[in-house]
Amino acid sequence: MIGQLGNLPVIALTATATPKVQIDIQKNLQMEEADVFISSFNRKNLYYEVRPKKETKKQLIRFLKDHKGKSGIIYCLSRKKVEEIAELLNVNGFKAVPYHAGLDSDVRVKNQDDFLNEEVDIVVATIAFGMGIDKPDVRFVVHYDVPKSLEGYYQETGRSGRDGLEGICLMFYSHNDLNKLEKFNKDKSVQERENARILLQEMEFYAESPVCRRRQLLHYFGEEFKEENCGSCDNCVHPRERFDGTEQVLMVLQATEQTGERFGLNHLVNVIRGVEDEYVKSYAHFDLEIFGKGDTENAEFWKSVIRQTLIYQYLEKDIENIGNLRISDRGRKFMKKPHTIELARDHDFTTELHEEESSERVPVNSKAYDDKLFEQLKTLRKQVAKAKDLPPYVIFQDPSLEEMATTYPTTKEELASVNGVGMGKVNKFGKEFLQLIQQYVEDNEIETASEVVVKSSVNKSKIKIFIIQQIDKKIDLEEIADAKSLSFEELLTEIENICFSGTKLNLDYYIDEVLDDSKQEMIYEYFLNAESDSIEDALGDEENSDFSEEEMRLMRIKFLSEYAN
Repeated sequence: MIGQLGNLPVIALTATATPKVQIDIQKNLQMEEADVFISSFNRKNLYYEVRPKKETKKQLIRFLKDHKGKSGIIYCLSRKKVEEIAELLNVNGFKAVPYHAGLDSDVRVKNQDDFLNEEVDIVVATIAFGMGIDKPDVRFVVHYDVPKSLEGYYQETGRSGRDGLEGICLMFYSHNDLNKLEKFNKDKSVQERENARILLQEMEFYAESPVCRRRQLLHYFGEEFKEENCGSCDNCVHPRERFDGTEQVLMVLQATEQTGERFGLNHLVNVIRGVEDEYVKSYAHFDLEIFGKGDTENAEFWKSVIRQTLIYQYLEKDIENIGNLRISDRGRKFMKKPHTIELARDHDFTTELHEEESSERVPVNSKAYDDKLFEQLKTLRKQVAKAKDLPPYVIFQDPSLEEMATTYPTTKEELASVNGVGMGKVNKFGKEFLQLIQQYVEDNEIETASEVVVKSSVNKSKIKIFIIQQIDKKIDLEEIADAKSLSFEELLTEIENICFSGTKLNLDYYIDEVLDDSKQEMIYEYFLNAESDSIEDALGDEENSDFSEEEMRLMRIKFLSEYAN
């Protein structure tokens, strides 16, 4: 096309391009002789960090609370995850909207405009979002899932801090994400699949490498970062354990040289470790002097050494043959006259936990509650119960106190979210308990629930809502059970769950039909003086021998609704 237009001036522009892509552009446009102008890829104001993908929702909420009110983008791989995370953020008090190709175009436009006009703070998006977004004050970009390539990662993180001020780039990383992305490539051609695999490998190296993140990114785009410590990435701020890697780097360079500089990372690792796979056998590389010299270390160690040898530019990529490595001029000088090289150990993501997929609250301390606080809460409960002339369990049951001693709720809303509490109980009994927890948190400098509890979107069961509405209308319990195809036992369990969560239910209209006043008073008297509300204990009491389990359960609901809720 350019040829047909005649001898016209041509300029080719790109935002990001690796050395390979730069050469491809020049070749394809027949511009080999053209002047090439490349500005630095170094975005000095950006902070890069990679965290293991465990308790990710909790980590994300805590991160966003630290940056409340700031503009940010959260990238996810799937539309489903985008919707899920956007909803999670809104429930937890953030102004967030989703953005992906599956939304109606008017919804996408509105969400984008709301973000640009600061009506919302956060966009949760697939990579469909961001092209042409020139919002200067995006303060953070979070990758909830691993991107498909370093180039994509660089472009997406580059949307933060365009005004030259703070820009935080946080990525959650797990091997599981890489496996998912590998599966996406299964229908591609062999060559495309191999290219995609190499891009994912680069992403893996970046995430797990202990080397300065900025140095790695700039190296990927063919630029050398001269400083030893950028001071603005997790690997520089929190350096990994270092060791003398002079001998290992020398072995990597020898393996590269002895194999003819025609192979990639995995083959070099096998040669150094003495692994006889089909390639080693077909090229007879088991006869090389270097073969098996590094068999005391595992494959991951050698991959890390080769990667660091590349980043420190003793090795370089063969641009003409993707994946192949060759020795650089710096590497040849080093082989002739070795000097001390310090390497660092990779991050270990093999012990990572599976990301929590449920939206349930995540306790701060999953092993146990705070014994000291629990005992103080029990003492207070006893005092309150005595003052009100009620059994302690009516105030709050032990499981509720245990959760309080785990999540440290310090506001009415947080206390109401504790299992078995609810706002009714908070208003009735909560004031002194909140004061105690607040004082305890302050004295012991403890993270509060608001910082660590992930609230899930409330999924009120339709059955529960139906039951509450029917009881309000004084519908016979058997009719309610029939309407929802429940047994009476199952209905009672549902009603108990509603009651235990702090909702007041008035079952007098039904109980008065099945129990006379004297029987009700006897059971009431029992629960007023009992140490617990256990039905098993109640039925084991001789005085209750005339009552059925159903009658005891119904009266417990009446008792707790009147005194506890």
